[in-house]
Amino acid sequence: MKVYILAIGKCRRNSPEHVLIEEYVKRSGWEIVIKEKDNASQIEEADFLLSHIPAGAKVIVLDERGENMKSVELAKKIENWLIAGCSELCFLIGGADGHLQQTRDRADLVLSFGKLTLPHMLMRAVLTEQIYRIQTIINGHPYHRE
Repeated sequence: MKVYILAIGKCRRNSPEHVLIEEYVKRSGWEIVIKEKDNASQIEEADFLLSHIPAGAKVIVLDERGENMKSVELAKKIENWLIAGCSELCFLIGGADGHLQQTRDRADLVLSFGKLTLPHMLMRAVLTEQIYRIQTIINGHPYHRE
């Protein structure tokens, strides 16, 4: 599985969040590619996100209005996509003003990580940990506990 994280805002290499992100990317058996763009207008951000989605990838838009799922539920959804032949996932993280409707409309899943507002760089760290967690759930590894 190849996983793309398309994100608005650039993560500083020496930040604590970058260290966490790199740790979970390293742990993962899946290839994780992160593409970033500096903050811009919402239209420019949407253009960047939508234009970098690989053909055939399942798209998961992170948005506060999305579905709130347990890690096991998300892992099951992704496992079903894998079984159906999906080989690429693409997570979209918008800028401070969120996603435009056109971006949400492109999603195969609009996902919320809860009602809390998290800094964008911390959200990336949480997302990379969840990607690792999903992989371990699918593979039956004991990392995740219910």
